[in-house]
Amino acid sequence: MAVSYKELGLVNTKEMFAKAVKGGYAIPAFNFNTMEQMQAIVQAAVETKSPVIMQVSKGARNYANGTILRYMAQGAVEYAKELGCANPQIVLHLDHGDSFELCKDCIDNGFSSVMIDGSALPYEENIALSKKVVEYAHAHDVTVEAELGVLAGVEDEVASEVSHYTKPEEVIDFSTRTGCDSLAISIGTSHGAYKFKPEQCTRNAQGKLVPPPLAFDVLHEIEKKLPGFPIVLHGSSSVPQDEVDTINAHGGRLPDAVGIPEEQLREASRSAVCKINIDSDSRLAMTAAIRKYFDEHPEHFDPRQYLKPARENMKKMYIHKIVNVLGSDNKL
Repeated sequence: MAVSYKELGLVNTKEMFAKAVKGGYAIPAFNFNTMEQMQAIVQAAVETKSPVIMQVSKGARNYANGTILRYMAQGAVEYAKELGCANPQIVLHLDHGDSFELCKDCIDNGFSSVMIDGSALPYEENIALSKKVVEYAHAHDVTVEAELGVLAGVEDEVASEVSHYTKPEEVIDFSTRTGCDSLAISIGTSHGAYKFKPEQCTRNAQGKLVPPPLAFDVLHEIEKKLPGFPIVLHGSSSVPQDEVDTINAHGGRLPDAVGIPEEQLREASRSAVCKINIDSDSRLAMTAAIRKYFDEHPEHFDPRQYLKPARENMKKMYIHKIVNVLGSDNKL
């Protein structure tokens, strides 16, 4: 029995992207797998009066169960109302869907937005697959993100050794023929907490790695070719060094984890980029708080004791991203 996202109180991305492109800010797209992540995302969005995209990868869906996730998304909407937001703007989005069948299953189970990632396929096959998903999704008023160009790095089932920047000369043809609502591009972002190898970076005076800059020239070319079209950046966690340091100080081992500098994400969100994906930062914030708690309270064993500070730390990080990086606060 198919369920429409509208029954769950969710919205698709159409209106929020149009406003974001016009307003020069980006919508946060936070990945979630657990109740604590969901609570922290909703609390942060309500407190900052921000629209939000709660996204689920194929791996997260397998981990948490599709039915449970659907009710969690419905719960997120009701929770936002309970916290004082009369009209929550929450999207449930499939991140990196890799087949028509997966996208269809998500659409039939209450997702309001899906991503079809055919970026590893030959160009014409990517178009054919994306178009097929768009046709089914649009029949259900669901929005579709497609991808052109390949991101490096590893995250859930998404893995690639090399990065291929999106070719600006292909974007008009691709977006026109697929009918997609937004386009994920590759300009040097990367999946995971180890986005760059040390040899790709330079070191600053403190010995910390500084990653290579994003290819803003490619972004601006794409913007010129597709004026006003919603652009998406994947792999855009900043890998906050204070969280990495906390993890390492309390028994972790994350040498040389490095992410995308926040000032570059700020710059991107002021242009055509209207959705920025953040996953690793949430994982780092959660793990840092838990490791610290275990070190300081070795006698405790109730999960609520250590998940509470973990939830607080994630919420703090989400609020920081919304207000200081993406500029989506007070946009409801």
